Amino acid sequence: MSRDAHQTVAQPKRDRTHVLYIAVIVAVVLGIAVGLVFPDVGKALKPLGTGFVDLVRMMISPIIFCTIVLGIGSVRKAASVGKVGGTALLYFVVMSTFALAIGLVIGNLLPVTDLQLTDAVRGAGSKLAEEPTSTTEFLLGIIPTSLPSALTDGSVLETLFVALLVGFAIQGLGTAGEGALKAVEVIQKIVFKVLAMVMWVAPIGAFGAIAAVVGETGVDALKALGTVMLGFYATCAVFIFVVLGVMLKVVTKVSIFSLLRYVAREILLIVSTSSSETALPRLIAKMEHLGVSRSTVGIVVPTGYSFNLDGTAIYLTMASLFIANSLGDPLSVSEQISLLVFMVIASKGAAGVSGAGLATLAGGLASHKPALLDGVGLIVGIDRFMSEARAVTNFIGNSVGTLVIGTWTHQIDRARMELVLSGGAPFDERTMDPSVSRVDARTEERASATTL
Repeated sequence: MSRDAHQTVAQPKRDRTHVLYIAVIVAVVLGIAVGLVFPDVGKALKPLGTGFVDLVRMMISPIIFCTIVLGIGSVRKAASVGKVGGTALLYFVVMSTFALAIGLVIGNLLPVTDLQLTDAVRGAGSKLAEEPTSTTEFLLGIIPTSLPSALTDGSVLETLFVALLVGFAIQGLGTAGEGALKAVEVIQKIVFKVLAMVMWVAPIGAFGAIAAVVGETGVDALKALGTVMLGFYATCAVFIFVVLGVMLKVVTKVSIFSLLRYVAREILLIVSTSSSETALPRLIAKMEHLGVSRSTVGIVVPTGYSFNLDGTAIYLTMASLFIANSLGDPLSVSEQISLLVFMVIASKGAAGVSGAGLATLAGGLASHKPALLDGVGLIVGIDRFMSEARAVTNFIGNSVGTLVIGTWTHQIDRARMELVLSGGAPFDERTMDPSVSRVDARTEERASATTL
């Protein structure tokens, strides 16, 4: 094979998700225009949004099953590496739960907007199965008639229950269960590939959903969507600069602004792709370059990408509250708490997958109030606008987490970290080599001497 042919084969596929992002923006603008100028036509386009929601609903059970089973398997793998893995898991679970709680608190503080949508615009969600009337019925309803039926009956709680059983069963098998875990990984790749195909229909769904809502409510819908978007951005900013900033400063004595300057290029990459997954290789290289030991980075960063989705956690809770309030069916305090618990479990293992957050949101609503599934159409139109903040918050949370855990476990070279953040040892963008690059030898010697 010639060199040119080899280069052609080895060339990676071009990422075209930016085309989808632009298409959704155009679809939303067109939907708003149709809804305002031709209200009746806009309301008639509702089936387009409903069809997209049905496609997302179709993906809920397999996504929940695969992510939960693999999430439990990841716990076993991460915990097996000792102190670093256990510390990382505890930190990530606590921080993501805290992010969910912040999302609930601020979501409840936002102005409540009941859009008073008619049944024609709300769609078929209100016609779904009736909710259990007692605690006993609720608990019995979690048990499926058979293991396969948990994936086919459309009950998210049944799927969650079976996924937990299968996950712990595989975990209990130890090394003998690794084959089953790899099989589930393959199935998850197939499921996410199908989900990626479904997401290419998002512009059509967003167009129909926005046109119908704006046609029914006029500018009220635009005000409500703008409010939740600004509220979400503000919440992410508070979480980054206050919560993560304080954590980083207290534990590592490093300013959050210094860290943000260091990972600025990765943040720009994430904004352009709406996925924190694209910056994963660079984050690993940069954390090693910053002075965190290679073994710690190898454990903490991949685990954080599955278990520390702070931005996604905030999005899930705020979007759920917005949908419930917009449809005039607000969630009670007990329902909000149970929703938080569900999201803590269901949000694991789907980092960087386009559309996974939307599917998890639909799963949470389906498990608590199936009638609220229609409201997913409201979020479709602005989901892409919120995805950048979601991905950036996830990325910064994992960057902070790596430094915090490295400090707690004494797996970080503080002199090296201070040297890099001060600009004394720039990261080599050409080779992405985490080792010392373009550093003055005398400067390096002084930094080494200070550690002795």
